[in-house]
Amino acid sequence: MRALTLVADRKLELVESAAPPAPGPSEVQIRVRAVGLNHIDVWGFRGMAFAKRKLPLVIGAEAAGEIAAVGPDVTSFKPGDPVVMYGALTCGTCKACREGRDNLCENVQGIMGFHVDGFARELLNLSARLVIPVPKGVELRDAACAPIAFSTVEHMLFDNAKLQPGETILVHAGGSGIGTVAIKMAKAIGCTVITTVGDDAKAEKAKALGADHVINYRTDRFEHMTRKITGKKGVDVVFEHVGAETFNGSLLSLKRGGRLVTCGSTSGPTTTLNLMQLFQQQYKIFGSFGASMRNIRDGLAKMANGLLPVIDTEVSLAEVEKGLARLESRQVFGKVIVRF
Repeated sequence: MRALTLVADRKLELVESAAPPAPGPSEVQIRVRAVGLNHIDVWGFRGMAFAKRKLPLVIGAEAAGEIAAVGPDVTSFKPGDPVVMYGALTCGTCKACREGRDNLCENVQGIMGFHVDGFARELLNLSARLVIPVPKGVELRDAACAPIAFSTVEHMLFDNAKLQPGETILVHAGGSGIGTVAIKMAKAIGCTVITTVGDDAKAEKAKALGADHVINYRTDRFEHMTRKITGKKGVDVVFEHVGAETFNGSLLSLKRGGRLVTCGSTSGPTTTLNLMQLFQQQYKIFGSFGASMRNIRDGLAKMANGLLPVIDTEVSLAEVEKGLARLESRQVFGKVIVRF
């Protein structure tokens, strides 16, 4: 069995390893067909894991595949069923898990592909409760974007920021995997979308996705342009995942009482904050990490209804470092998929 394995910081090897045994009680065995790459993969590749881990480590935090076999007591799946997998090893029994707030599990054992062995291998066994069926008509290449990209945006926009039809939203890094999804999901409910990109080619692609206004942050200050576009009112919601470079400008882009939701810090983890501005303008700031299994199901349902991810590049297992390099250099527009 092939497994894409991180053996040292910035060093990946495609190794042959033993196939897993037959699935046990309450388990299924999954044949992985496609892995979606994310910035969490870049962080892990660099050695930026924010919890202890041991190398070698099979990478891959987001994937889709097919059921290869089921445990003796599993009746919810059968061989051949297309599925995606929840990438956090939650306990399933704590209060948060019982309430469907999986990403707040009190006893999580780690994130697959980051702290524990991940999905970039041909076969794996997993608890059936962490597996979600893929609706008919959704290709596995697209479904592989549901467990992180689609679910993260679902959780940010609708669980946290409570984005409403007709509101105005600023989406940072509109060419990123989650940025492209955020543009499409916001437009789907009738929002006015302002987005930032790093070059004119991406600007044209963002407009083609439905963005109403596109700002090249390399040539214009996005906060000034956002205030201009909105007649100095500001936006209702900022979709923030860039971090230190954009955070304070994002606050300046909000209208009074506006909401900022953030899930990342790719440009740096720390910033300063004007507390007087925060309380006088009555901003609401939401930190958002991961998503629930419900968010994944909701994202898959949107795919089944025609809202599909933007795919930048497909690479083979042997070419995965090329995909990581595209992410790290911010060359991408959409998602990078690793195919098996």
